[in-house]
Amino acid sequence: MSHTAKNNSPNTRNLPMPVDAHQVYGLSEQSWKVLTDVTFPTAKTPEAILMALDYCKARKLDIFKKPVHVVPMWNASLGRSVETVWPSIMEIQTTASRTGLWAGMDRPVWGPDITRTFTGKFKDDNDIWQESTVTVTFPEWVAVTVYRLVGGCRCAFTEEVYWLEAYSTMGGKYSQLPTAMWIKRPKGQLGKCGKAASLRAAFPEECGYAAEEMDGKSLDDMTEATVINGSTSRIDDAPGAGNNAASLAEAPVVIDLTMISVKVQKAVKELVRRTVEAQAWKAAYDYANHKFSGLDLTYAITELDKASEAAKASLANTLGNQTIDYASMPPVATPASEALHKAREMLVTP
Repeated sequence: MSHTAKNNSPNTRNLPMPVDAHQVYGLSEQSWKVLTDVTFPTAKTPEAILMALDYCKARKLDIFKKPVHVVPMWNASLGRSVETVWPSIMEIQTTASRTGLWAGMDRPVWGPDITRTFTGKFKDDNDIWQESTVTVTFPEWVAVTVYRLVGGCRCAFTEEVYWLEAYSTMGGKYSQLPTAMWIKRPKGQLGKCGKAASLRAAFPEECGYAAEEMDGKSLDDMTEATVINGSTSRIDDAPGAGNNAASLAEAPVVIDLTMISVKVQKAVKELVRRTVEAQAWKAAYDYANHKFSGLDLTYAITELDKASEAAKASLANTLGNQTIDYASMPPVATPASEALHKAREMLVTP
């Protein structure tokens, strides 16, 4: 017999107020009651709320606006679930906005709807395992595009997130049953994960994973990727961007090389060297978009842009005042293609 899946929040109204809540954070008993009953109704321990208070204090966030969530996650080493604190999608957007470089976000693009029936076990409010079957209709994937200003140019960062790889389960790591929120809002929850993934791609040094992505997951799965098919591109017709040459001349891209691995720096340097040698610019840009992603891709495109402008300037100096129509220049012949092919072979060599 099938049962309707439940994920009711435990009663937290009787969570005792720690001394630190008043002495360190200046909270009144009324404020504590709001935090336990309204802001964090699923928190099981006062320590979880104190962790949230610590996070918000460090980030200068208003905890009553619920910028973070208390998320239970399975800890294999302890053999039980532990309470963790993760930023909400709102907090991740706030972090991106604070950089002054966030340049907007497109509406989500949805994949086709899929209907699937999930069967499995979950623990009810009395901590007793129950069998349940539920049918959910959900979009196969979502793609969200986030824009970031890079050296004055508006760049687009797009990530695809798949529902079956992102949804949270109510029965633990090996369960297939979606949590109540993913049953109730299958599209809304996936949309949040899509936004978080693209914000993370655009702002890898500032943004991390969202609570919506971590709910129902295991701490041991932290290194598992749930986002695929990332891409980025320069939007040259953005307001104030102008053409590539002018934009780079007015506002050169500056990237913190400490955020780029030595391996990537060497690979990009070799790609640029061989591209200049072969003059195979289009193939190089295509290869960079295929090879790199996120900040690494921004770095590779920036270095290719610099080399391209330098090559054009050198050619202009060589030809004097003669006008050059770069758009009508013929494609590089076979020697260039062969050179770039060799560059690719070297780049993929460990």
